[in-house]
Amino acid sequence: MSVAPLAALLRESQPCVVLTGAGVSTESGIPDFRSASGIWADVDPFEVASIHAFLSNPERVWSFYRARIHSLLAAEPNAAHHALAELERRGLVCAVVTQNIDTLHTRAGSREIVEVHGSIRTAVCRGCGTEETLEGVLAQLDERPAPICSACGAILKPGVVLFGELLPAGAMERATELARGAELMLVVGSSLEVWPVAGLPLEARALAIVNRGPTALDDRALLKVDAPAGETLIAVVEALD
Repeated sequence: MSVAPLAALLRESQPCVVLTGAGVSTESGIPDFRSASGIWADVDPFEVASIHAFLSNPERVWSFYRARIHSLLAAEPNAAHHALAELERRGLVCAVVTQNIDTLHTRAGSREIVEVHGSIRTAVCRGCGTEETLEGVLAQLDERPAPICSACGAILKPGVVLFGELLPAGAMERATELARGAELMLVVGSSLEVWPVAGLPLEARALAIVNRGPTALDDRALLKVDAPAGETLIAVVEALD
């Protein structure tokens, strides 16, 4: 696998914004969503991860998310996360826009991160807007089936975007602003099938993709690398050395 063209593209096309999807986190042992071994292979997302499910049976939704939060916290950042953090430190990546909720980019050291699908780091009250930290949520879940708001007593919602919810307006506005200002958008580990995030690469002046398998925008990319994210991005860092 030659990554020299991708390394050259990163050098020459600045600023660069990265968009990451589930394919980055699978290398940390986190299942994706739609594959045969993915999260939704054994459970209906509309029964455990939709806003309708939360409103009708929040305790069931929290039963699912309690287990998921613990599994995500047990995962460690992989080579792809660390390589992206290093590229940011070198000034070759100005921001990471991620569809992932696992906080692994933060734990790897990336600083400018836009989480367009929310994250596990908080839960929010739909009634009064109060947020609870992850530590507070987990402490409550050790004592009750669903965490409650300290301000009004309502059941808190996981701080992730559930099916049937709009994406956080501020996050999408920031992601769109970054994309429109980017000379290059580097997509890593996303098949670009989930909108509106899948439309962000169309806002940048140029597109490069690192993903196992095809994406919806392969024909629009200046460069496509069909290989694992971790080994590809580490090789890019080494090539830049």
